Amino acid sequence: MPGESEVHAFQVDLRGLVDLLSHHLYSSPRVFVRELLQNAVDAITARRQADPDAPAEIRITLDEAGMSVTDSGIGLTEADAHRFLATIGHSAKRDDLAGARREFLGQFGIGLLACFTVADQIRVVTRYAGDPAAPVVEWLARSDGTYGVRVKPGPEAGPPEAGTTVYLSPRAGASRWFDPEVVAALARDYGSLLPYPVTVTSGGPPVSTTDSPPVWSRPYASARERRSALFDYGEQQLGFVPLDLIDLDLPLAGVRGVGYVLSRPANPAEGSRHRVYLKGMLLSDSTAGLLPDWAFFVRCVIDTDTLKPTASREALYEDETLVTIREALGVQLRDWLTELAATEPYRLAAFLDVHALGVKALARHDRELLRMMLPYLRFESTDGPVTLPEFARNHPRVYVAPTVDEFRQVAPIASAQGIGVINGGYTYDGELVAALPELMPDVTVAELGASVVTAALDPVEPAAELALAGFLARARATLDPLDCDVILRAFHPVTVSALHLDSRAARTERARAEVAADADELWAEILGTLKSAAPRAQLVLNYHSPIVRRLAQIQERDLLTAAVESLYGQALLMTHRPLRPSDAALLNRAFAELLSRATQAALDRGDERG
Repeated sequence: MPGESEVHAFQVDLRGLVDLLSHHLYSSPRVFVRELLQNAVDAITARRQADPDAPAEIRITLDEAGMSVTDSGIGLTEADAHRFLATIGHSAKRDDLAGARREFLGQFGIGLLACFTVADQIRVVTRYAGDPAAPVVEWLARSDGTYGVRVKPGPEAGPPEAGTTVYLSPRAGASRWFDPEVVAALARDYGSLLPYPVTVTSGGPPVSTTDSPPVWSRPYASARERRSALFDYGEQQLGFVPLDLIDLDLPLAGVRGVGYVLSRPANPAEGSRHRVYLKGMLLSDSTAGLLPDWAFFVRCVIDTDTLKPTASREALYEDETLVTIREALGVQLRDWLTELAATEPYRLAAFLDVHALGVKALARHDRELLRMMLPYLRFESTDGPVTLPEFARNHPRVYVAPTVDEFRQVAPIASAQGIGVINGGYTYDGELVAALPELMPDVTVAELGASVVTAALDPVEPAAELALAGFLARARATLDPLDCDVILRAFHPVTVSALHLDSRAARTERARAEVAADADELWAEILGTLKSAAPRAQLVLNYHSPIVRRLAQIQERDLLTAAVESLYGQALLMTHRPLRPSDAALLNRAFAELLSRATQAALDRGDERG
C-alpha cells in the first residue's frame, strides 16, 4: 500500500554478540560447561517423555584436540539444526514443548553461543531419536558468524545411537578452560544434583560428577544421621560450620532444601546469598533475593523447578512467583523459631546469643513473634542486660534513650535516681520497646528527655543555693553565649561533677543558628524564619560533688571562668557527641588557662622554698 514502509529482518553480528556474552551477560567463560550440560539434560528429558526407558547419560571427553560432550538425548533433524542451532533466541523447548516447560532447564535459546567464549568453532554431530532411519546431521559454526549443515548418509552415517555430541577446540588464550581437572570441577559444581549421570574422561577411568538425589531427599536410618549428613553438606557447600539448620520444603512451589544458620553475627546491610539450583543445575552460589531481608542470618542450599532465571541464568528473575516463595520461606523460618521457643529453649538461647539482631528485625513486623520472643530477647538498660518483661516488673514507666550516647551519659545518674531507662540507640531496639504497651497494657513507654532527668534530681536547700549564688551567676554568664543554662541539683554518683542535658530540638536549633551565622544574607534570612523556641541546653552542677563545692569558693573572676568552662567541657565529653568549633575552642582556652595557673603556682611555691 502507498506510504507503507518496507519490512526488513534484523541483522545479527555474531562477533559482537559473543563479545556481549563473554563480557557483559555471563560473569565468566566458565558457564560454557553449564550451557553444554543444560542442553544435554534437556535433550534427554525430551526423549524420555516419549520413551521413559530411553538411556540417560552424559559423557564429557577431553583430549589433545579439545573437548566433546555426548548425550543420549532426542537429537536433531536437518531442519531442526537450521531452525534451532542457527537462529538466535529460538528454543525448541519453548516452541515445541511449551506444555512441559517445567521439565526443561533452558529457556532463552542462546546457551550454545556461550561456547564461543572459549572456542572459535563449534561442531555438533546429532541423530534424531524419533525416526529409526534418521541420518546423522553435522552442524559446524564459526565465531565469524558463518555455519554449515551437512547430512551424512550411508557409510558416513556413523554410529547408530541417537543423541548429540558437541565438539569444541580451544581458542587462543582459552586452553586453561579445557584442563581435565578444571572441567571436572565445573561439571561437579554446576551439575552435582542433575538427575542424569555425568562422567568426565581424559584418558583414564571416567570420573563421575553427579551426586543425586540431593542430601535432603535421601533416606536415613535416623533423624540424628540425617542431621549429621546435612551439617556436613552445608559446611562443604557453603564454607562455614553452621550453628543450626532448618528444613525448607514447599512442595506446591517446587522448592526443597536446607537453610543453614550462620555461626557468627551477620551484617544486615550485606544481605544473604544462597546456593540455588534450578532443576538440579546450579544457578549461582551467591543468589540474592531468595529470603526476606530480615533473614540475613541464614544461608540456603535449595533446588527449585518453578523460579525463573535471568537471561544470564546467574540470578533469579523478580516476579510474583519469587515474591510468593520468599514470603513462604520466611514463614517457615518464623515457624522454626516458634518451635525452638516452645520445645528446645537451649537451642534458641544459643541462636539468640549470635543472632538476636535478626530476630528483632523479624519481630518488628510480627507482633505474635515479638510476644513469643519477649522472654528471651535482651536489651541494654539501667538495670543491666534484661528482657523487657523483667524490666517492666521493676519499672512500670519505661523511658527510652534515643541514642547510645545519650543512654551512656545518663545511665549512671538515672540508675541512682531509680529511673528505668532502656538504650533505644541500637538497631530495632527503640521500635520494639515502643511496641511494648501493645503486649503489656499496664506498661507506659516514653522517650527520655532532659526534663525527665532534671525532675528526678534532688533540689538543693534554698539557703545552700543562696550561698553559691555568686558562683552560679558567674557560671551562667560564662555559658550564656553558648545557649546553655546552669542549674544546681544534688544527685549521685558524686563522681559526676556536672551533667550536660539538652533535647533533640535544642540541638537542631543550635545547628540552624550555626549555619545561619555562616550563610549569605538571603539564606540567613530564610533560616531565620525557621528559628524555634526550643528549650536551651542545661549544665546541671552536682551539689554533692566535692569539686563543685571547692570551685564555688574561688573568688578570682578569670580563674572561676576557666573552672566553669572546664566543668562544661568535661560534661560535653561525657555525652560522646561531636564538639562544635566553639566548644572545642572553649575547652582549649580553659585547659590553657588552668595549666598556666598551675604552672605559675608551682613556680611560686618553688621560689618560696628557695
